[in-house]
Amino acid sequence: MSTSEYVWFGAGLLVLVAATMAVASVAGVGLGWTPLSALARATVQLSVVALLLRGILSVPETVGAFLLLMAATASWTASGRLRDLWHGRRAAVTGVVAGAAVSLTAIFALHLVALQVRFLVAVAGIIIGNAMSAATLAGRNFLRAAGHRRDEVEAWLSLGATPSRANLEIGQEAVRESLLPNLDQTRSTGLVTLPGAFVGALFGGASPAEAAQFQLVVLAGIALAMTICGVVVTRMLGRTPYVVATARD
Repeated sequence: MSTSEYVWFGAGLLVLVAATMAVASVAGVGLGWTPLSALARATVQLSVVALLLRGILSVPETVGAFLLLMAATASWTASGRLRDLWHGRRAAVTGVVAGAAVSLTAIFALHLVALQVRFLVAVAGIIIGNAMSAATLAGRNFLRAAGHRRDEVEAWLSLGATPSRANLEIGQEAVRESLLPNLDQTRSTGLVTLPGAFVGALFGGASPAEAAQFQLVVLAGIALAMTICGVVVTRMLGRTPYVVATARD
């Protein structure tokens, strides 16, 4: 792209952000400058990632370090969301790593996607990102449900049940609720939405059939990673009888 094209591209993005802020302001949503600051942060981060990927694609041996960086960042973000829960940070990190590791291992072990650096980075980024979301959603849903069903938990404990058993159904509900948005998107793929992996594969030169195959692999991998992550997070959080008491929010 030429300098003028970059300038035009940046101006177009600013128009979109300005429109977002204007609508939010008129509607009284109160986003303030958040849309602009979020886009600015995304611009910096994507620029850095683009430079890193250029190096990784030219030196494939560095892909391991990049995957570790993605996993660490996702784990840190999710753990921050659950820091006020009993062992919330540990649960988030364990869930993200377990979910992403099992899903990625299965995808490439089954040869659903060729084991090439560009595919590994693309699939890992999507899987790890969704595992991070699953940890946050499952943990927050667990906290909310534990508060609503506190009497039920106390009843189980009074009967001699372990904390894990007392919180079992709450954890199952939390995982189910955290998976519903992803499952709804999977059901509507191709009819309501064209997901990023499909569109990206098309832009990368793949045929529509190849892009569809890649998207199906991604959807199946996301579901596996999110399920494992949610189960791990809620089971770890459920080991204490004081879920609500130990939370500060």
